[in-house]
Amino acid sequence: MSLSPAERYAISREQRRKPRLAEFAAKLRFDLDPFQRAACSSLDEGRSVLVAAPTGAGKTVVAEFAVFLAMQEPGAKVFYTTPIKALSNQKYQELADEWGPAEVGLLTGDTNVNSSARIVVMTTEVLRNMLYADSPLLDRLAYVVMDEVHYLADRFRGAVWEEVIIHLPEEVRLVSLSATVSNAEEFGDWLQAVRGDTDVIVSEDRPVPLEQHVLVKAKLVDLFDSSGKAATNRVNPELQQLARSGGRSISARSTRGRRGGDRGRFHQQAQAGGRLDRPDVVELLHGKHLLPAIVFIFSRAGCDQAVRQVLRSGIRLTDAAERDEIRSIVEERVRMLPDEDLAVLGYWDWIEALQRGVAAHHAGMLPAFKEVVEELFQLKLLKVVFATETLALGVNMPARSVVLEKLEKFNGEARVPITPGEYTQLTGRAGRRGIDVEGHSVIQWVDGLDPEAVASLASRRSYPLNSSFKPTYNMAVNLVDQFGRERTRQILELSFAQFQADRAVVDLARTLRKQEESLVGFEEAMRCHLGDFGEYAGIRRRIGDLERQASKGNPTHAQRERMQRELNSTRKAMRAHPCHGCAEREQHARWAERWWRLTQEHDQLSRQIRTRTGQVAKRFDRVTEVLESLGYLERDAGGELVSAAPGRTLKRIYGERDLLVAESLRLGLWDGLDVPSLAAMAAALVYEPRRDDRGEQFRMPRGRFRDAFDRTTDVWSELDDLEREHRLTGTEQPSPALASAMHAWASGADLGNVLADTELAAGDFVRLTKQVVDLLDQISIVADAELGATARAAIDAVRRGVVAYGSVA
Repeated sequence: MSLSPAERYAISREQRRKPRLAEFAAKLRFDLDPFQRAACSSLDEGRSVLVAAPTGAGKTVVAEFAVFLAMQEPGAKVFYTTPIKALSNQKYQELADEWGPAEVGLLTGDTNVNSSARIVVMTTEVLRNMLYADSPLLDRLAYVVMDEVHYLADRFRGAVWEEVIIHLPEEVRLVSLSATVSNAEEFGDWLQAVRGDTDVIVSEDRPVPLEQHVLVKAKLVDLFDSSGKAATNRVNPELQQLARSGGRSISARSTRGRRGGDRGRFHQQAQAGGRLDRPDVVELLHGKHLLPAIVFIFSRAGCDQAVRQVLRSGIRLTDAAERDEIRSIVEERVRMLPDEDLAVLGYWDWIEALQRGVAAHHAGMLPAFKEVVEELFQLKLLKVVFATETLALGVNMPARSVVLEKLEKFNGEARVPITPGEYTQLTGRAGRRGIDVEGHSVIQWVDGLDPEAVASLASRRSYPLNSSFKPTYNMAVNLVDQFGRERTRQILELSFAQFQADRAVVDLARTLRKQEESLVGFEEAMRCHLGDFGEYAGIRRRIGDLERQASKGNPTHAQRERMQRELNSTRKAMRAHPCHGCAEREQHARWAERWWRLTQEHDQLSRQIRTRTGQVAKRFDRVTEVLESLGYLERDAGGELVSAAPGRTLKRIYGERDLLVAESLRLGLWDGLDVPSLAAMAAALVYEPRRDDRGEQFRMPRGRFRDAFDRTTDVWSELDDLEREHRLTGTEQPSPALASAMHAWASGADLGNVLADTELAAGDFVRLTKQVVDLLDQISIVADAELGATARAAIDAVRRGVVAYGSVA
């Protein structure tokens, strides 16, 4: 893109004014886009920034500039936070390559590498925990990058982002990177309110244009009209015709009704038959030079099945040199894993698929295998990856094209359509900056597909960011201990949740004021010189209500008589009322009816406002009442709430079941458990049971575990009753579904037997075990000497084999 003389002069002038930005930009292989330059300029001037831009637009350049700025200031630190460990690992490797391993650290729930470095990559929860513990690692912190900050809408973990933003020291500059959200300005206003000077930089432009297609049988049809005679967002008439005919006879119509023959580069005569099989889709993309591609299948089993189907078809997408390089990389990455584990993990089929240029990518895979897939795809050695939507979150795997087999997914309860935001995230992977002229998204046709709905999905590039923040027990004791109850309530009023509620209240209050003005006007219009017309209108309404009641149902004789007596009495009162004789009675009555309806709306709106005002602080009050009743908080001599001894234990326990863990420790329920049994107990507490697990009877480990688990469940039940009394939502009952498997693993059982007993995928087992390690680590810190020693031994017992293996730690 050539710049005008004026634009070149403006950039030259800025380079003289901002030498640090000029030095940083000179090291890049590309020119900064306007949104990147604007965000970097704001950082250079000492302000925080919120950058909202599409996936693949290059938001991370702004984060890299924050790292660059920190490294220019003697002793200054920068923390780079991410929502998932995979993204943390990737960022760690990138930054270590750039600045050297000595300058970069990594902190996740189970990994601690060079934590005192000047650049530290971490999950957001780790930073939250550091803030509550007032960690010395926070000294000289200058910048915090919050990658994928729109994750604060996540209903399970989103509150952590708000906690960090609220509690970071005032002098720390915040770099918030977000997908394109429709309320970026609102989020920016909140950041401005709680963090001070914050610039909001929004870009809607994709760096690589996206061409969107629908694959009907074996023909790629443009989603939008490309005839040049209509607006670009008009749905292709050919697709609309297909929808009306149910997708039949496309080959017969492929040239009919179009001037100039075939439109667009991707049109061809369809082959006979219906929806293409997956190997045929791969062949089609290969033939049209649309590889590498990511095919999104919203099912782990579907991804694995797709790889097997392509293997059976005999497709090979790599040459001999690429196959040799793939094998060399894979063997190097997995050399630490024992052969017997590799066999259990399906290693030989996996590497065969990789050498053909094909792989799956989903949460059920061993993390090490997923990292290899990501590395090979980035090196352009893999040509097709069949993935679940977890790939769309942050991990750097751009492709030339993206295929969506369906536009609906299972959300854990039902099949639901994907949202515009999810569509934007998924298709954001299409088009590699500096490589592709354009990216391509392909939606496979299914019966009943509505092209207009697809076009709407594709046209709406953003989605609203809504807070999921709510006070927890751990949060409450930490904040009360640091700030006291009243100051904590004020802090919680700073949350984005309350900010959004207050914004809504402002709009509702504005409506309320308008209604009140209208009510005054209505009262004036219905005023009668003969008497109180509001009273008269009420009598008329009562007559109407009684008449409707009499006409409904099948009342008894006594009920009919009673209603008739009341009706006669009310009609008599109406006729006796002074306003009944008014010449303008019916005109007044119309205004009275409007006044009554608006009064009903006004009262409902007033109730709505009352429930929204201070909703976060009200929940905090209920949480503190529970904690005070259990002795975690107590009153000091001045009547102020302070943390008691059990509260100081709860301060160091993080997770969904923080209060249950603290109570179990306080009551000594786990004292005397051996190493495998304590690991099994941790598994029962961190495992989130599937719907089909609930109500089932599970085999439990022998020994003292069963009694300890029963007593823990009793405590959970008591806590659940207490929470309901205080109008709080409790937690799921602990599930022993995987307790036996974890007991066996901690006792030294081999991976094959453990996975066979659980029916878990290897990736799920490793993730569960790392959550177990995280909880055991917390217990080892807060428990008494004997239980703490058992917890440390349990960590060593479960952190072995595939669990211990990783590309970083």
